[in-house]
Amino acid sequence: MLLRFDALDGHLAKTLAPLYVITSDEHLLALEAADKIRRTAKAQGFYERDILTVERSFKWGALLAANQSQSLFGDKKLIDLRIPTGKPGKDGGQALQDYVANLSPDNLTLITLPKLDWATQKAAWVASLQQAAVYIDIPLVERNQLPNWISLRLSMQQQNADRQSLDFIADRVEGNLLAAHQEIQKLALLHPPGKLSFEQIHDAVLNVARYDVFKLNEAMLSGDVARLVRMLNGLKGEGEALPLVLWAMAEEIRTLLKLKSGMAQGRPLSALLKEYRIWGPREKLMDPALRRVSLANLRAALQEASQVDKMVKGLRAKAFAGDPWDALLQLGLKVAKAA
Repeated sequence: MLLRFDALDGHLAKTLAPLYVITSDEHLLALEAADKIRRTAKAQGFYERDILTVERSFKWGALLAANQSQSLFGDKKLIDLRIPTGKPGKDGGQALQDYVANLSPDNLTLITLPKLDWATQKAAWVASLQQAAVYIDIPLVERNQLPNWISLRLSMQQQNADRQSLDFIADRVEGNLLAAHQEIQKLALLHPPGKLSFEQIHDAVLNVARYDVFKLNEAMLSGDVARLVRMLNGLKGEGEALPLVLWAMAEEIRTLLKLKSGMAQGRPLSALLKEYRIWGPREKLMDPALRRVSLANLRAALQEASQVDKMVKGLRAKAFAGDPWDALLQLGLKVAKAA
């Protein structure tokens, strides 16, 4: 049974299943979901808890033994299985299939995993879990969803703010949902219920964003210059490796060039996106970006990326001087601001 994160409270108010699986890279939401299940289980008599963490030396017999053994005090038991890598291996995959086929009526099992990659999602053990468990796959809260998420969290503590203030918070906690949660809680401690002013939020909220180099493409493709500048400054401040940032930007420019060249030959964009395996949120950004940027501009940007590469490697590049991070910004702007 697939269950959305926002439907978990309603589900737990009605029933408690013998097996739950949580898979997500959004650590705050995964932790909140697990805590809700554990609290409900304890309220219904599952007082004993076995925590099993799958590490290199983990023996899968421990899971089967935990399922078969009874509580020392005759209580119902919660088995809390954590697989941090999301890859149990061949033996673990078979053990999980055997486990879900023989669930003990005296136990409740909670399995937590990171977001599974495409290949792992096709594994037989994952199919077994999805069939036997209440399966909660929690997606990441993307940057464009963050203001609404913050607004919802503020409303839970009887506070609200205007869009400018929500965007301000989002800019400073992007990529760090746990920090966002902490900043929102801080606002509840500092200010009473009601509408928060921009000045109150500005004075309270710290800059705790964590920038993902692989999210730079979103800023470039969407033409969000302010976010592009903010992310590059943040990556520089965090000490991110210049070659990795350049590679990410150059790969996106190279992909745009392939798509634009294909369209110039009369091929439909939908076919090209499928050929180059572009889907999801990134797919939606491609069409407006391709309308904005010219073929000549993309070719020039790719040549510029080659010159920036020489700067990053410490080689002299006559066309450039100064900080390579500034050169990366100018490269990104060729796509983000192209007319």
